[in-house]
Amino acid sequence: QVQLVESGGGSVQAGGSLRLSCAASGYTYRTNCMGWFRQVPGKEREGVAAIYTGGGSIFYAGFVEGRFTISQDNAKNTVYLQMNSVKPEDTAMYYCAAGMMRREYALRPDLYNYWGQGTQVTVSS
Repeated sequence: QVQLVESGGGSVQAGGSLRLSCAASGYTYRTNCMGWFRQVPGKEREGVAAIYTGGGSIFYAGFVEGRFTISQDNAKNTVYLQMNSVKPEDTAMYYCAAGMMRREYALRPDLYNYWGQGTQVTVSS
């Protein structure tokens, strides 16, 4: 099993910044990709960003528009999501996920095997 623990969520005003962290433990060798996803009540979970932990290839959803940056610290088995210039529509529960993913599916939440418990991000206008 792979365990994922997110942290760093909270409340922020529009235009501000937050950094989310996701610490992975366990059988991480079973995964090659970690991603950030978000979900609001009544809507499907959507991909935000993903990073291939071996080669470092990165993918972003279109709505990120250069505002978010995904990065990793391999020594700490941790992936980060730096969120800048946040908007009220970024309000959601943010989840970290890990899996053995083909590149074309990096932002497909239904194909990831392991999930964290989520961290709430609330952006006020």
